[in-house]
Amino acid sequence: MAEGLYGPTGFFTDAASGPSQHFRTSAHASALFAGAVVRLVERVDAALGHPKAFDLVDVGAGRGELLATVRAMLPEDLARRARLTAVEVAPRPSRLEEEIAWVREVPDGIVGLLIATEWLDNVPLDVADLDDHGRLRKVLVDPATGDESLGEAVDAADLFWLRRWWPSAGRVEIGWPRDTAWADAVSRVRRGCALAVDYGHLRDERPAWGTLTGFRDGRQVAPVPDGSCDVTAHVAMDSIAAAAGTPYEMTRQREALKALGIDGARPPLDLARSDPAAYLRRLSAAGEAAELLEPAGLGGHWWLLHTVGVDGRGSMLL
Repeated sequence: MAEGLYGPTGFFTDAASGPSQHFRTSAHASALFAGAVVRLVERVDAALGHPKAFDLVDVGAGRGELLATVRAMLPEDLARRARLTAVEVAPRPSRLEEEIAWVREVPDGIVGLLIATEWLDNVPLDVADLDDHGRLRKVLVDPATGDESLGEAVDAADLFWLRRWWPSAGRVEIGWPRDTAWADAVSRVRRGCALAVDYGHLRDERPAWGTLTGFRDGRQVAPVPDGSCDVTAHVAMDSIAAAAGTPYEMTRQREALKALGIDGARPPLDLARSDPAAYLRRLSAAGEAAELLEPAGLGGHWWLLHTVGVDGRGSMLL
């Protein structure tokens, strides 16, 4: 999985095709999502007392689409103070604004907001399944054919994580690498917040057959780790939340976006008569909002927000 996604010819390291050509995230679906991020940035900025420099770090930034849109929307005062950083393994896009830094590793000492939109689902992990004797063994995949076989037994670290977070028998996805990745990212925030937006599940609702799958050209395909497709698995959200070790709140994207000003309401019909152009613009925005809020789609994503060094605050999301 690591080689297929991040190797020399991996899915995310190929400069010729960006992820947006293969699948659609909230950042790609509508600028309304970026607008909600801006409103969250304003809340975090206020909680921090409007620092001289406000860091906005996007982990798994794709081709920088979210940061570029957010930058254009920031209020003037925040725009002057904002330091925007994209974290991505692919080469820097040639058309990205110079004001957006491009790095391979999450920087230290962040004062502001770190955001990871559909990043953790692509952090490589092992999958295990039961053999004929009821023992959990790691699933191996032939990158040339996609054929599966069972390899070595899971080790002690895997079993420790599984007993706590995925105790049900059957095919399992061993999520501790995501815990480690997220805990490390959150640790880079000195003061502010860290937000993970992803599709995932909780301990009592782990899927019996796992979630590992692939995407190519907007279609779900077999998860063959040969670099030709995205290989992804849902995130154990409660596990990553506990691993970071800081206060957090967690809700679905539908509720978070509504709290940040996106409601998806259709414009009144009277507006169509008085200002048809404005009516069409608002109707289009309502359609985009509906996609972001759809419970069976993007609206069902989880929002996990950690706070670091921010005292005396209520909810940042609700």
